Amino acid sequence: MHERFVLVTGCSGGGKSTLIEELARRGHRTVQEPGRRIVREELAGEGSALPWIDLAAFARRAIRMAVADWRRARECGDADGWTFFDRGVIDAASAFEVATGRKVLAPLARRYRYRPLVFLAPPWPEIHTGDAERRHGFAAATEEYERLAGVLPALGYETRLLPKVPVAECAAFVLAALERG
Repeated sequence: MHERFVLVTGCSGGGKSTLIEELARRGHRTVQEPGRRIVREELAGEGSALPWIDLAAFARRAIRMAVADWRRARECGDADGWTFFDRGVIDAASAFEVATGRKVLAPLARRYRYRPLVFLAPPWPEIHTGDAERRHGFAAATEEYERLAGVLPALGYETRLLPKVPVAECAAFVLAALERG
């Protein structure tokens, strides 16, 4: 387990990436969401590993990328600082299980651990928007949130809901929660 690896997950369109950007602006190490990076790469080429075309291929690729991100962060190692992950291995493996029915989440989650406290972005309809990279609607995002909210405690994580406040306040909330232990 890597106590300094902080997972930020939850509802798509719930403000996770904006929070990660704010934490990076404050000098923390951050890892961008694998899904967004994959979609950009696939759209730039002629790829079909897109969640709305082939969810299994997309999730398989997301697992590989999230594992590589986790390993790279471990190699960089900064014992004094936090590394914030915008989604990670758990998200990708959960999506893969939904797409294929194959059980991969538990073994991957045991091997690639994050800090036991995970920050969960709740559904927030007032800020949820779609774009070229996020084509699913609010109902699908809420369903994803509910799945993750259920699976994280089963994997031994404590979840803390991100407050629906301006991003600077949300970042302060996260940092204060981590400093308290």
